[in-house]
Amino acid sequence: MNEQGIDRLTRRKLLLGLAAAGALGPGGLLGLARDALAAGSLPATPGFRYIKGPVGVDDMRAGIGMNIKPGQTVMTGEGGEAIYLIGADGFLQREKTKITFEENAGVQVMRILSGSVLSVFGKGREKPRSLSIATATATIGIRGTGCYIEAEAARTYFCLCYGEATVAPLGEPKQSESYSTRHHERPVYILAAGEKRIVPAKVINHTDAELTMLENALGRWPPFEGGSRY
Repeated sequence: MNEQGIDRLTRRKLLLGLAAAGALGPGGLLGLARDALAAGSLPATPGFRYIKGPVGVDDMRAGIGMNIKPGQTVMTGEGGEAIYLIGADGFLQREKTKITFEENAGVQVMRILSGSVLSVFGKGREKPRSLSIATATATIGIRGTGCYIEAEAARTYFCLCYGEATVAPLGEPKQSESYSTRHHERPVYILAAGEKRIVPAKVINHTDAELTMLENALGRWPPFEGGSRY
């Protein structure tokens, strides 16, 4: 099977999984994506669009349509998964993951305490956004970016699926690197220790179909699909 055939199969499996979970109904993710693309703007209904298994916000159980506010923490337990939108950004949070969203003096920080998440971020319509991701081993400044992260105590896996990023290993600012990609060209591990803190990695555990799904939910297409609205 060629690459294009594999991609079509991946998308079909993803849509079937969302359909089985009830995420493709009139109020579900597919309806949201269709409406957003038709309107050519951000959807009017942010918050959780898909929930599977144990998912919570702070000490509350998450529900479809619940919004995430600055200072709150989204948690998924074993077998849990969630898709949610915050402003111009979309997230597919895997199981056993804990993320806090912070904002201070106009600076937005996504703090990944543990686990893994696929994210797409808008550039900002009127002025550039000040947005960064923090893990146990790195801070990552991003803009107009799609990325996948797996956060552990000793290392962070980071795939800049597309967009621009500045990767800074904690405690080693001289090893910081700024670069851009269009289609998963440079996944890396950012290590907590060692002579070289940023080392090459392979593309793992995320797909183009998932990125397209998140972007569509926000009325956009990823650049590898030829989208000019990103």
